[in-house]
Amino acid sequence: MAVPFAFERRAEFLPESSDELLRSIPAAPGVFALRGADPAAEPYLTRAADLRRRLRRLLAPPEVLDENGHPVPSKRLNLRARIHWIEWTRTGSDFESTLLLYRAARSAFGPEEARKRLRLHAPYVLRITMSHPHPRVYSTNRLSRKSLGESFGPFHSRAAAERTCDAVLDLFLLRRCYEDLEPYPEHPGCVYGEMNKCMQPCKEGNPQACTPEQYAREAQRVFDFFLTRGQSLLDEIGAKRDAASEAMDFEGAAALHKQWEKVRAASLLADELVRPIDQLRALILQEAAPLEDEPRPEAAAVFLFEHGQLCGPERLSTLGVRAVREQTAVGSSLFAQPLMLAPVPLESEPEAAAPTLLTPEDRARAAIDALAMHTESTPDMAEFCDYLSLLRRWYYRPEKQRSGEVLLPNPDGSWPIRRLLNGAARVALGPPAPVAPADREAAKALKTKIIHAGREGVEREVPVLPKRSRTRKAVTPDEIL
Repeated sequence: MAVPFAFERRAEFLPESSDELLRSIPAAPGVFALRGADPAAEPYLTRAADLRRRLRRLLAPPEVLDENGHPVPSKRLNLRARIHWIEWTRTGSDFESTLLLYRAARSAFGPEEARKRLRLHAPYVLRITMSHPHPRVYSTNRLSRKSLGESFGPFHSRAAAERTCDAVLDLFLLRRCYEDLEPYPEHPGCVYGEMNKCMQPCKEGNPQACTPEQYAREAQRVFDFFLTRGQSLLDEIGAKRDAASEAMDFEGAAALHKQWEKVRAASLLADELVRPIDQLRALILQEAAPLEDEPRPEAAAVFLFEHGQLCGPERLSTLGVRAVREQTAVGSSLFAQPLMLAPVPLESEPEAAAPTLLTPEDRARAAIDALAMHTESTPDMAEFCDYLSLLRRWYYRPEKQRSGEVLLPNPDGSWPIRRLLNGAARVALGPPAPVAPADREAAKALKTKIIHAGREGVEREVPVLPKRSRTRKAVTPDEIL
């Protein structure tokens, strides 16, 4: 059962005390709603990069008055005389603002109006109709409960889906016609059959056509291609290539290698997010909105897409995950990776009285479990498509405009906990600072010495550091206290 939506803050708007109220609203990103005295009336609902600035623009007193003290009409929207309540929620990212705006619009205006206001459209997928006697592959943006297990996506656009579909069909002999086949031996067929790009199931009973069992096996190969992201066909051709190479048939091995490269190119057309729609799961990491009296949050906001629902945020603290700042874009080492610090209880504290200490991995698993509790029920298909569209819209943004990170499950279905913690550290703490360039001129002025002289492979020249002074400053009792 869906939880009813509600904003985090709600305040009564009085024109005489509006300045004090607007000062209490944070100058930060968020979503807000302006409501009149009638609770049944539609609210003014939107998001803003700066809540305080946007509300001042909408609720500030008019700048120009006429001779009688009445406000002069202006083109700028001013709702000061109509608003009675202000509701708002502070957010930490554009992704969270969009998701929160959708939930608020759905609660205030209904699903259809929310979809229209946010311009949400069902994303395009590739469907292979395995339940049909003569399966085929085609691009569509119409999803149903029956077709979820046969659909793969989401794709960036219709053109991207059709481009992938054409590249995959060039590797197999599946039919491309759209008609509902009624096979008979004298069927005229199509041009793809003449070019030997189709097994011609329409000519069932003809000696030159395929049998239903042969066509079903070919359709299963196409389904396995999408299910394994092309790995099934790559392994099949790779095994034939290796066998030809061992048999000294180098020309055949070269031809198979060219075919392998073609299959590899076709598999790369589908992005990493393209999965079976009913199995699509993803974790999205975003910056978390800071708590009260917190200058910069040291936690990341985690969102979960599973079972057709997009839920969150859930705060994931980065306490104990120290991002080493010496990491550069040139390379990395074991010393440049985030360090997981496990809590250690004091020895003087008895075990019974000691509080339960969670490691970073435990906190990550607890956050995922808390999100999974909200995705146990599957929504209706319209809401399913809306959440899928929100995920697609954020994921396929240009890299410079897309904030946050996305994590997909491991092949065994488990979540990559370490990658989740590393991503949370990068999102919350920011990228590591670059190392200052070395001053080569100053390094030349340093004295050097040779260590391990005469030992081949070990001898090297190192700088001589200045000696520390042995004189110590006396410490007075006042400085100790």
